[in-house]
Amino acid sequence: MSILVYSELKNGKATKSGLEAVSYAKKASTVLGGEVTVITSGAIEGDGGMGAYGADKILNASEATSDSQQLTRLVAAAAESTGADTIIINHDATGKLVAPRVAVKLNAGIVAGAIDVPSNDGGFKVKKGVFSGKAIAEVTVTSAKRVVSITPNSFGIHEAAGAGAVESFSADLGGAKVKVKEFKPTSTDGSIPLPEADLVVSAGRGLKGPENWGMIEDLAKELGAATACSRPVSDIGWRPHHEHVGQTGIAIRPTLYIAIGISGAIQHLAGVNGSKVMVVINKDPEAPFFKAADYGIVGDAFEVVPKLLEAVKSFKDN
Repeated sequence: MSILVYSELKNGKATKSGLEAVSYAKKASTVLGGEVTVITSGAIEGDGGMGAYGADKILNASEATSDSQQLTRLVAAAAESTGADTIIINHDATGKLVAPRVAVKLNAGIVAGAIDVPSNDGGFKVKKGVFSGKAIAEVTVTSAKRVVSITPNSFGIHEAAGAGAVESFSADLGGAKVKVKEFKPTSTDGSIPLPEADLVVSAGRGLKGPENWGMIEDLAKELGAATACSRPVSDIGWRPHHEHVGQTGIAIRPTLYIAIGISGAIQHLAGVNGSKVMVVINKDPEAPFFKAADYGIVGDAFEVVPKLLEAVKSFKDN
């Protein structure tokens, strides 16, 4: 038995989500047995940092591609070459396109959005969130091969020594259906991408206008957090759409989520209820968000946030 992981590379190193997938696979290998092999595409620096998180072998296709059909062929070819019976992919924008296609190519069962490592007790079983995260289902896969896509930030990154041996790999990927002509990063200030953030400060219409977002950005900067917003805020143009979290936006699972001036509609909660700790600041004591919050402050954001910012600065100074 062996496990294959697909990991994206950025500037020659595995992304945070890629390292999480490797960590997940290493933990799964203690249950399922076998070695952990990683398949990547594009320039790689050393072992891409993956050996320290459990990668025994890294197969690297030198030519980078972001085309989902080419990536499908790459992962499927690597799985067949290594004889892998379990394929691990992140449940992100890329993984949602690639994982089901790989499953079809390999005639494999698939679990999308796993939140825990597989159990081999009475069959291959994996837990995943259902009903917008309100419940957890345990899915049993009976096929000889299986594809598991893991929910970002559900497992974390854990060091576990692996050999980290790098080998070149090639496969017939066919022509690209999609070509990237230009790449514009959502942020040029080095801020953390929302799906990878451990700390997130989010705000809604309670801030009354985009001119008041400075205190949100200041608080996020002091905490080392990413900024986010509710859908109405992005729809009316106060904040960019890539900051929208919720059922129709980005689903996140940070360690700490601070929601300021957000009522907490079910569509918003569906994208953030995987957060380990949720803090809500709202002047309406009947706001639905308080029912889901771990900690709540009933008060005006324009009074509470400056005091919170001052307290964070004071704590850091000491």
